[in-house]
Amino acid sequence: MSKNRGQSQRGFLPWWITVPVFLIVCGSLFVNLVQYQVSIASKQQELQSVQNQLSTQLTENAELSGTLDQGESAIIERYAREQGYAKPNERVFVDISGK
Repeated sequence: MSKNRGQSQRGFLPWWITVPVFLIVCGSLFVNLVQYQVSIASKQQELQSVQNQLSTQLTENAELSGTLDQGESAIIERYAREQGYAKPNERVFVDISGK
């Protein structure tokens, strides 16, 4: 009976080697999983930021396109308003709430 027992375990490593190796591999996989989750969260934040920038740029492009369609005088008026100028006898209201 002892001959049979020795032959059946010949192809495997002893348990005192396989268990630590298995635990090390599992630990390594867990650490990699956590690192990838952190990386994914970071990339999602970056994507959200870029999408916000895109939305802002598309809005600005639409405004500029509308101004361009209105002609050269609208372009000059827009530039003057950005510089703080107003038409004669025009009341200008400034929103100081910060919104």
